[in-house]
Amino acid sequence: MKFRGKHLASPTASSPAATPKRFALKVALWLLDSPSLGDKPQVKHLAGRLLKQPARQGVVVAQSRLGQMLCRDCGNARDRRIGHELLRQAARAGDPGAQQEYARLFQADAPEQAPDSAG
Repeated sequence: MKFRGKHLASPTASSPAATPKRFALKVALWLLDSPSLGDKPQVKHLAGRLLKQPARQGVVVAQSRLGQMLCRDCGNARDRRIGHELLRQAARAGDPGAQQEYARLFQADAPEQAPDSAG
């Protein structure tokens, strides 16, 4: 093919590895922010899978969005714990949305924990 030159065939340090991750992150955020797609469970599942790797690598936006999804939309305690941890990490990194969500979750959990510690 004509459009493939030697400069495209030789790998660079940041370009090949960073581009698919950035693309997956952008696709996931687009899916979640899309009014017609963002509320569908299948779309949320796909977006969650796309956000998982960037969140593990410390991308704050991915940690924040995946943490919010896990805390709001998942029914099991394990996923909620993972979501809390991701939100905590994103909040510590300075993400304002994660800070608000983490504070809201912390306040929601506080009344449940108060009677248990007294008894």
